[in-house]
Amino acid sequence: MKIVVTGGAGFVGSSLCIQLKSKYPNYKIVAFDNLKRRGSELNLKDFQKSDIEFIHGDIRNNEDILALGAFDVLVEASAEPSVTAGLDSDPTYVINNNLYGSINCFNACLKHKAKLIFLSTSRVYPIETIEKANFIEEETRFSFAENQESEGISNQGISEKLSLEGARSFYGTTKLASELFIQEYAAFYGLQAAITRFGVIAGPRQMGKTDQGVVTLWMAKHYWNQSLKYIGYGGTGKQVRDILHVDDLIELIDLQIHQIEKFTGKIFNVGGGLENSASLLEMTAICEKITGNKITIGSEKLTRPADLRMYVTDNTLIEREIGWKPKKSVEQVFEDIYHWIKENENQLESILK
Repeated sequence: MKIVVTGGAGFVGSSLCIQLKSKYPNYKIVAFDNLKRRGSELNLKDFQKSDIEFIHGDIRNNEDILALGAFDVLVEASAEPSVTAGLDSDPTYVINNNLYGSINCFNACLKHKAKLIFLSTSRVYPIETIEKANFIEEETRFSFAENQESEGISNQGISEKLSLEGARSFYGTTKLASELFIQEYAAFYGLQAAITRFGVIAGPRQMGKTDQGVVTLWMAKHYWNQSLKYIGYGGTGKQVRDILHVDDLIELIDLQIHQIEKFTGKIFNVGGGLENSASLLEMTAICEKITGNKITIGSEKLTRPADLRMYVTDNTLIEREIGWKPKKSVEQVFEDIYHWIKENENQLESILK
């Protein structure tokens, strides 16, 4: 089997390529990436060691995609992942990459009769609907209240039933538009595809920064004893996300590659779930425990555009229909990132510090 991973030198892409090659040494794994993300070039040595082919290319250029030749599966993991992309400047890049680039990938799948694994996002859900949800403020976090007015929101989090009406960011809109195109390709051309709306993904290899990769950012700042800031919602650090370990994501993608018929025509929300959620305050406590360092954390009350007080994935549907559920805890995520930074400190210091 030949598997192409677009965004293959990124956090999820590189982790996926390396783990798939380790598990299936006879498969040909191709990492396709434009190396735009700072730090992505560090993965090229690991690709050489693992006999993973790297192709420098850009999904926005159809010629680059065609140069890949035939393949059996394409995992589309090449998105510009920042929620703030295009909000305070021209949104052309995020639209070209996340929508037009993805369509080039879909066409290539049709050409080679290949399966498509599409990594979508929880950000397809509208901001205002989630922000207006009933919540309770606890000692260290915000939580969804039991009684909700919107279908698809409960104290367990956000399910696939939540309405898609409303604004969601250019990032979320391009991913939702890609989902809709995939459904058209499936209906009229018979494209086999798996669509998954992932929440926050974290783990080793993520080059975290302020607008994307907050878990790595939080650990890195504690590791190197640098300051952080709680931004928005009163500056208390109580905003919450559920966190999915990249290894749990890869286990699911492995299943999608080999049993795609279970996923065709369906869309699943996937994340760490309520049991693997944490507020910024709680993340701070975890980082302090692992590193032994206590850092200065400032406070800024003003909430940033497109931010959410909380997002927690309701995994009920995929657990019931597929039998998948996350295995690794929030603490395990942070511990794995800590050891990765420690083992690669010299390489990562200039990028993460």
